[in-house]
Amino acid sequence: MRNLKIIALTVAFVGSISISFTSCEAAKNTNNTQRGVAIGAASGAVIGGVLGNNLGKGGNTALGAIIGGVVGGAAGGVIGNRMDKQAQKIETALPGAEVERVGEGIKLTLGENSVNFDLNKSTLTPTAKANLDKLVPVFNEYPDTNINIYGYTDSSGSDEYNQKLSEQRAASVMSYLSGKGLKSSRFVTAGKGEADPIADNTTKEGMAKNRRVEFAITANEKMVHDAEAEAQKQ
Repeated sequence: MRNLKIIALTVAFVGSISISFTSCEAAKNTNNTQRGVAIGAASGAVIGGVLGNNLGKGGNTALGAIIGGVVGGAAGGVIGNRMDKQAQKIETALPGAEVERVGEGIKLTLGENSVNFDLNKSTLTPTAKANLDKLVPVFNEYPDTNINIYGYTDSSGSDEYNQKLSEQRAASVMSYLSGKGLKSSRFVTAGKGEADPIADNTTKEGMAKNRRVEFAITANEKMVHDAEAEAQKQ
């Protein structure tokens, strides 16, 4: 109950800041990064941590990882600007991926049009490998990011089986990317089983979409340090 109250108060506070800021005439011509600076400065990393912790426990894991790492303020705006550019390059490199800019990070979903898995399989298909190859240059261009990889399954099979399979799927993606020269220290993998379905598990098409991986791309310590230094010069 205490956590529910904290969430409610936090959302209300952030919402009031957002409404106040976006209602101003001057804000109409600002971009997402500029609005993020204002909101981030007001709400700060503490609110991001509360929301991220609760999202990670009871909602989408990738979103929780991103929001939980909020820096806020001017430094957060600098990070957001860099993430804007990276997100645009991911969309260009891999049009079939679902790219979402969230706060100071990127949520990337690789589903049936980019990296999908056959039923009961964790091995990457040739198509999946070809699409991951398109992401490697972008990840190399932005080395100062941490990349969390979450594996998912459809609802067929037992919970225990799905959990293990989802872990193997996340590990397969990390192993492949590491084999392409990306530092393994950038990655954290986790299996989420059949949690957080994005499609209807009662249809063949929906189940295929749920056999996926999601990425949470966030700033590492170096990017945060560099952003803080850059913000001080502004």
